[in-house]
Amino acid sequence: MRQPLVSVITPTYNSEDFISDTIDSVRAQSYANWEMILVDDASSDKTVAILHEYAATDERIKVHALQTNSGAAIARNTAIEKASGSYIAFLDADDLWKPEKLERQIAFMQKKDIAVSFSSYELMDEQGNSFQKMVKALPKVDFSKMLKSNYIGNLTGIYNADKLGKVYMPNIRKRQDWALWLTLVQKVGFAYSLEAPLATYRVRENSISSNKLNLLQYNYTIYRKALNFGVLKSIVYLLRFLLEHFFIKPRQTVQL
Repeated sequence: MRQPLVSVITPTYNSEDFISDTIDSVRAQSYANWEMILVDDASSDKTVAILHEYAATDERIKVHALQTNSGAAIARNTAIEKASGSYIAFLDADDLWKPEKLERQIAFMQKKDIAVSFSSYELMDEQGNSFQKMVKALPKVDFSKMLKSNYIGNLTGIYNADKLGKVYMPNIRKRQDWALWLTLVQKVGFAYSLEAPLATYRVRENSISSNKLNLLQYNYTIYRKALNFGVLKSIVYLLRFLLEHFFIKPRQTVQL
């Protein structure tokens, strides 16, 4: 099969500690036809200088710098707007891909005519040490399942832009990736996964999920602003989220 162009969307903000490893994991792909679009959100460290060093040696790496700090949603949407690929993939500035990620996932989507896909992923700590655990992807998810919790790890998700057009994230402060996958799954009916862990997620000490009160606040915003649910309906779904997130979803995390 031909290798269609894949656009890799990566926002950066003060990412100097991890961005080199992230870019290196894309450059190590066995699948060669990709472009990596990095949009920096007005970093105050050496991130932009590092990005330009990579761009100077690999024409597939494209750097855009925002003049004012605008948030991850605008950074990602700027990258999506500039993307030329048949497929849109996402990788945050501190996460990693396995070398076979694009080759296996694009072949999977082409062979089975799938518009939205994702995979399992491994977990590591802030220093890059493996937890010897992975988040095992469900075989498929639909809109009703995704309303309860985000079952698509953003670092694993890919959608077919040729089929679906460019789909953007809502301009909300947090959890905009969940809103994007909700929109995509609602469009296509189902997203399908590869069980193999094709990426590695870096668990940060200041992550949203570590602050349960903030998590509830951001999720409520998804229901109210991204999905335009009423107050009562949003509260009902927030209660469903609590059950799913704390009692059902943890079963997806297994030992390697």
